Amino acid sequence: MASLNSVYIKLDTLKQITHTLEVKGEKGVELTVAVNDEVNNYNQNVSAFVAQTKEQREAKTNKFYVGNGRTVWTDGKIQAFEYKKDNAQERKAESDKQADETDLAF
Repeated sequence: MASLNSVYIKLDTLKQITHTLEVKGEKGVELTVAVNDEVNNYNQNVSAFVAQTKEQREAKTNKFYVGNGRTVWTDGKIQAFEYKKDNAQERKAESDKQADETDLAF
């Protein structure tokens, strides 16, 4: 169960992410990487965006996309797995609630 994916992130996007993290006082950002079955017009099937909370997904908040790319290798056996919720996710959800009131990127 493995794959290698390449994602390109523009310098302007990196600067925007860095600025937002500094303003929020955060140490990093969680990204979600989506791998699609079909390619887009640029022959890409991978996209990366800032992770959203359940509440943000349910409210259909726009995703902040950071980059696109492609799968360069896979063994053909990708599977999802369940993970345990930890305190970091709860802290991130609380931080996201407070940040919703700003005009920052995410």
